[in-house]
Amino acid sequence: MPRRALACLCLLGWLWRTRTRKGRRIIAKLIYSTIASLDGYVADEDGKFDWAAPGEEVHAYVNDLERPVGTYLYGRRMYDTMVAWETAETFTDQSPVVRDFAAIWQAADKIVYSKTLESVSSAKTLIERDFDPEAIRRMKASAERDISVGGPGLAAQAIKAGLVDVFHLFLAPILVGGGNRSLPDGVRLELELLGQRRFDNGMVHLHYCARAGR
Repeated sequence: MPRRALACLCLLGWLWRTRTRKGRRIIAKLIYSTIASLDGYVADEDGKFDWAAPGEEVHAYVNDLERPVGTYLYGRRMYDTMVAWETAETFTDQSPVVRDFAAIWQAADKIVYSKTLESVSSAKTLIERDFDPEAIRRMKASAERDISVGGPGLAAQAIKAGLVDVFHLFLAPILVGGGNRSLPDGVRLELELLGQRRFDNGMVHLHYCARAGR
């Protein structure tokens, strides 16, 4: 089999729509998307990530990547960051790109993994106390749309468990020297580069799939 063919796992998101019409079922993909500094941090040592603001061009591109996602998986900290998108009136004066992302986020299901969170302030949201890889595998097998894991902590658990199929890495043109890493240490995983794009603000998008047979 050609080398390229071995890496086509992440194309199955498109094939799912075609093949289910023919009565065939393809497992949903688990996707990790993140914006990081060139040296691999989602936030610097002070916890700041203002340097990762995507801008209109990148934001519109991200919206198109997020549109097929049916469920977001978050840890407590990432959920606390993202739940601001739930309040529609917050974005009435924002650009169409920002309002579009808010609508995408609000339409999706969310699962928050936290041992202490008692309640949520967004619709279509469940709380789970523990991240169970087998439960995620069952979710992938039954989901009709792809699943996204958000935040480096929860993503690290999913990557180490061999659950992540697709990586969308947006690299910002900055070195921050330390902070919260976007990818976990101690993991070896062969990836195939399926796409790349350079944006006017200096960001670069890298689209990877995990190799088959991992």
